[in-house]
Amino acid sequence: MVGSVYNLGGRLLVIFDGHCGLCNRSVQWLLRRDRRDRLRFAPSESPQAAALLTRLGFNAHPASGPGTILVVLHPGEPQEQALCRSGAVVALLRELPRPWPAVGVALRLIPRPLRDLGYRLIARWRYRIWGRHERCPLPAPEHRERFL
Repeated sequence: MVGSVYNLGGRLLVIFDGHCGLCNRSVQWLLRRDRRDRLRFAPSESPQAAALLTRLGFNAHPASGPGTILVVLHPGEPQEQALCRSGAVVALLRELPRPWPAVGVALRLIPRPLRDLGYRLIARWRYRIWGRHERCPLPAPEHRERFL
């Protein structure tokens, strides 16, 4: 496992709801496609992510969490930035091999308020449709080094 939130070697940090079935499936989808090793992951319930969430101004309480996927660019550096909702999705798609960056460009053509509305609608129904894990599932052994 990565020892520090701040030692990511220029990679993006993806903070996700570890209890959410959709979020866990999305992380698995990203892991299969991240052939350039550009992403690191942390469930929002982890102590490392909680400290970062608090510093970024998000609710770090496990029961409520940030309520969105977060992508942190340059964690721990002066230019640190957190992207959420559809902005996070677009940033993730840019890091994947073709054709996914083109999908990200196409999504950016949709005005952010509309993209975020779609994101919020899916987020509202995610537990009902994809379920909720009692615990955050452990990553497969071959992916553990990619999680904080």
